Amino acid sequence: MPITALYAALLAVLFLILSARTIGRRQAAKVEIGTATRDGADDRELLRRVRVHANCAEYLPIGVLLLGLAESLKAQPLALHVLGATLLIGRIIHAYGLSQSPHNLPLRVGGMVMTLTMIGLSAALCLWLAAPGALRF
Repeated sequence: MPITALYAALLAVLFLILSARTIGRRQAAKVEIGTATRDGADDRELLRRVRVHANCAEYLPIGVLLLGLAESLKAQPLALHVLGATLLIGRIIHAYGLSQSPHNLPLRVGGMVMTLTMIGLSAALCLWLAAPGALRF
C-alpha cells in the first residue's frame, strides 16, 4: 500500500512536530502532567499545544485506516491521493489555526471540514468498493 504509506509517513512527521512542541512547552513551564504549573494555574499555551496534539491523535488513525482500506480495495490512485492530501492539508491548517493565540477560527474550521470530509468520503468509497463482495453469502 504505497500511497497510504506515503501519507501515513507525512502525517507522522506532522504528529512528531506537534509532539515536540508540546514536550518543549512542558519543559519550559516545568509541568510534568496536565497543564497546571506549580502554583496551580493553567499554562494556557501548554493547554493549547496539548489540544492541538491530541486533536491530531484523535483524527489521524481513522483517516489513515480508511485510506489503507480503500487502497486495499483497489481504489483509483488519483482518488487515494486526493483523499490523502485532503487529510494532510486539513490537519496542517487545523493545527496551525488552533496554534495561534487567539486561534484562527477560519483555519481551524477549514481544517476540520477537510478532515471530516476526507473521513466521510473515504468511508463512502470503502462501502462502495466493499459492498459487492461483502454482500455475497
